[in-house]
Amino acid sequence: MLKYDQLHFKNVLRFPRLDTVLMVENFIKKHDGEFKKSKLWDSLPKKMMYQTFCVIINYLLFSYKISIDSEGKVGWIYYPKLAKKYVVNEDLARKKL
Repeated sequence: MLKYDQLHFKNVLRFPRLDTVLMVENFIKKHDGEFKKSKLWDSLPKKMMYQTFCVIINYLLFSYKISIDSEGKVGWIYYPKLAKKYVVNEDLARKKL
C-alpha cells in the first residue's frame, strides 16, 4: 500500500495540468496492460517531461486507478460501476460469522 510520503511531491518542479492527467488516464484505459512504464511514456500522443509523467503515474497508483503487474505492465483497475454491481449482489457478500 502506498503512503502519501512515497509520492515525493516535495521535489516536483512542475505539476501536470488536468488535461494531461486525463490524457494519460484515457491512454492507459485504451491500452490496458499492453505497455511497461517507459514504453507507455514513449507511446503517449502528447510528449511531456518524464518527471511529470512519473507524478501522474504515482498519483494514479496512490488513488488505486492503475496497477503495475509482476512484468512491469501498467493496467487500469478502476471500474466503479462494475464494483457497485457486485457490491449489491448478496451472493457475493461476506458472510457474518
